[in-house]
Amino acid sequence: MNSGQVRSGLIIVDKPQGWTSHDVVGRLRKLAGTRKVGHAGTLDPMATGVLVIGINKATRLLTYIVGTSKTYEATIRLGQSTVTDDAEGEVTAETIAAAVTDEEIMAAVAALTGDIQQIPSSVSAIKVNGERSYARVRAGAEVNLPPRPVTVSRFEVHDIRREAGGKLRDVDVTVDCSSGTYIRALARDLGAALGVGGHLTALRRTCVGPYSLAQAATLEQLAADLQVLELDDAARALFPVRELTAAEATDLSHGRRIAPSDTANDDGAPVAAFAPSGTLVGLLENRGPSGGDFPAAYAKALLVFAPGNEAA
Repeated sequence: MNSGQVRSGLIIVDKPQGWTSHDVVGRLRKLAGTRKVGHAGTLDPMATGVLVIGINKATRLLTYIVGTSKTYEATIRLGQSTVTDDAEGEVTAETIAAAVTDEEIMAAVAALTGDIQQIPSSVSAIKVNGERSYARVRAGAEVNLPPRPVTVSRFEVHDIRREAGGKLRDVDVTVDCSSGTYIRALARDLGAALGVGGHLTALRRTCVGPYSLAQAATLEQLAADLQVLELDDAARALFPVRELTAAEATDLSHGRRIAPSDTANDDGAPVAAFAPSGTLVGLLENRGPSGGDFPAAYAKALLVFAPGNEAA
């Protein structure tokens, strides 16, 4: 199925509403002419926006992209709770939210900002005893997921307005958050803190790590012109960069250890290593002394993308 016409790289998709992430992967397999396609983090069918797709060798970058921070634009409705914590689920409770003040909303938002413990939505893809949580909920089972630490670095309110004759309140927000944060759960918890319930009515992901809507294309646009962010450019945007000598590029591509990287992050993130030609050779990590032939620190490849004759 691989025609060889599409090189390895990332495709930044502006996912349409109603499509699953798996649907998008299936569509891109046909457009790219290869089965080696994957995505870096699921978007719910209701959500739109940035979905990062890896093609061929670039699928090996997806693990690192999944763990990056995300940015969302969302609308939270106060006064209604749903079984899914979003607008696609059945309403389970309604409470008149007319008395909730803007000041109370802002205070509750502030309490959900920073390092928090969040219970994921029960209709998430988290596995419980080998089965997806959402599948258990749809089968009628009760699911109680444990809280997990997440970071909401920005929870900014843009607009608060009254709906349904004032009975409901809609809140437009921007959220910057760590990987693993559920915006549906933020909507649920905001409503719970205010005593009126809440759910998500709109969600648009605008950034995944360094990749944003400015780089994204719709499926219609991609069908006309398959825009691929080349593997080398994708890695330069995602990781610290080390420029190798020709000898280092050859050594690294053959699995040999080289001198440690000065560009390594304190958080232990890999370093993207490039040959003098500009080709991505691999991802490096620094390691401490191992004794024997390696009494000093060194760098070792986590992944190798280019063979020696291609790297040089």
